[in-house]
Amino acid sequence: MDAPRSGRAGSHPIGRLDHSAYLAMPRLPGLDGLRALAALAVVFFHFGGPTWDRLQGWIGVQLFFTLSGFLITTLLLREERDLGRIRLRAFYLRRVFRILPVYFLLLGLTVVFVSIGGNLTDSRLADALPLYLVFGNELVDYNTPFGVSWSLGVEEKFYLAWPALLLLTAAVARRFTLRLGLVLAGIAVLLVGARWSSLTLHYASILAGCLLALVLHQPRGFAVLRPLTRPAVAVLVALGFVALQLTIVPLRDALGGGWRAIVPVYAVAVALLLVAVVAPGPVRRALESRPMVFLGRRSYSLYLSQSMAASAVSTVIPGPSTVQAVAVSLFALGMACALYRWVERPAIRHGRRLAEPRGTATVPA
Repeated sequence: MDAPRSGRAGSHPIGRLDHSAYLAMPRLPGLDGLRALAALAVVFFHFGGPTWDRLQGWIGVQLFFTLSGFLITTLLLREERDLGRIRLRAFYLRRVFRILPVYFLLLGLTVVFVSIGGNLTDSRLADALPLYLVFGNELVDYNTPFGVSWSLGVEEKFYLAWPALLLLTAAVARRFTLRLGLVLAGIAVLLVGARWSSLTLHYASILAGCLLALVLHQPRGFAVLRPLTRPAVAVLVALGFVALQLTIVPLRDALGGGWRAIVPVYAVAVALLLVAVVAPGPVRRALESRPMVFLGRRSYSLYLSQSMAASAVSTVIPGPSTVQAVAVSLFALGMACALYRWVERPAIRHGRRLAEPRGTATVPA
């Protein structure tokens, strides 16, 4: 994400975080660490075998969704506060250069390698390609070598619609109330819609993050959640989240309704965890460690590289197994490091230059 990102800037003395200190943070610490854990959870779910299946690492994608909603909404609200307006052109330019270069490079490489292997038709990648080219990834209802990208289709539609909706409501006298009502109504409709299409649940997870950002941006809303910023409480929240992750399967069975029943519960848990993570204390420090930040900043490329990495690793290490999952993670991380250095960072810098004309004041990134 462009901003606010993880880092040590904007630190606050140990104790509860107050609203003014939260709003003054140029970066939201600890979130890179969450990205790292979510990406690795998905990789180990895909390639780690039955042991990791029971931990339901697939649900780490929902963490990405809620985190995206929270970050993007926070960015837009702070821009509106600091500049008096939301700049759609600048937002879309930053998103285009953040997401598209790595995405299309890896899609192209996947097509090339699958074609060389003579499997372009058998793998159904050729059938899915028209949807992949327009980010209809979540509509591909069969497995392909680029199937892991389905979550990008969901997020791109959110990036397209949500900033425009915030802009449309910017001139309303009670815009916070209107926006809050829209998000709550959207979540309700999406949860009801899950009876017919499970895709709606993913957007509900994103809106959970949007809701959190709206609430924290307002003094009264922040005051309600402020107890979670106490270091001791934040630790309990983090431990509770770990316990939830470890008991996804029995909880899912207890609730009934399969995974559709657990996703809303998980999204709420992620939202509470985000409050605990940005607050000063041991949880934030653990997620701010150098290895976690290193992995988190490369998590986008690591996530998209996992299938290609698995194709290379599986020729040497059969699986699925924990050993294969470790090997795939390391191979994908190597690819991600190269992509981060040679593709992601240059593209992000270029996008920011295009989004910010010379002499224009910018919201901290």
